[in-house]
Amino acid sequence: MPHPAGFRRVVLIVALLNLAYFGVEFTVALQIGSVSLFADSVDFLEDASINLLIFVAAGWSLARRSRVGSILAFVILIPGLATAWTAVLKILNPATPDPFPLSLAAFGALIVNLSCALLLVRHRHSGGSMAKAAWLSARNDALANVAIIAAALATLWISTGWIDIAVGLGIAILNADAARAVWRAARAERLAPETAVP
Repeated sequence: MPHPAGFRRVVLIVALLNLAYFGVEFTVALQIGSVSLFADSVDFLEDASINLLIFVAAGWSLARRSRVGSILAFVILIPGLATAWTAVLKILNPATPDPFPLSLAAFGALIVNLSCALLLVRHRHSGGSMAKAAWLSARNDALANVAIIAAALATLWISTGWIDIAVGLGIAILNADAARAVWRAARAERLAPETAVP
């Protein structure tokens, strides 16, 4: 299925927005030692990579796009692995991150991700596994930002780093599920030409 007009321009805008906010969120995450914010910042970098790859591959044949979709499924897993490692380190020293910069950075991320999701929403069913990857990444990131803001508010009442760790691991699980969905969509694209043959 060909991508509709404007799709490549949309994914390029989404890629640039993600790349810009990665720098902001990653800096804050390192300063306050937040697992959930680290997970989300790495996810911004992953989303930028995904959308740049989609921008390049959008005009390719269905077979080549399905291969790119399979690659994207693995790319989506990378933030989860990075988050798991960060969580292990944080478990050894579960200090409570400062809730104010945590919630402020997460709120900014939510605005960016909602903007990206709105840009991508009309393309989510019309471009195969690559469009699905872009849409799921933006949607999952917005959900993750809501969870991070909730974690920041919770730490105002309960001074513990475990809430932050739990949210970070939840984001990793969400990414794993998105990777599974993209992999299945890419596999369906690979099988489509075969099933079309009588």
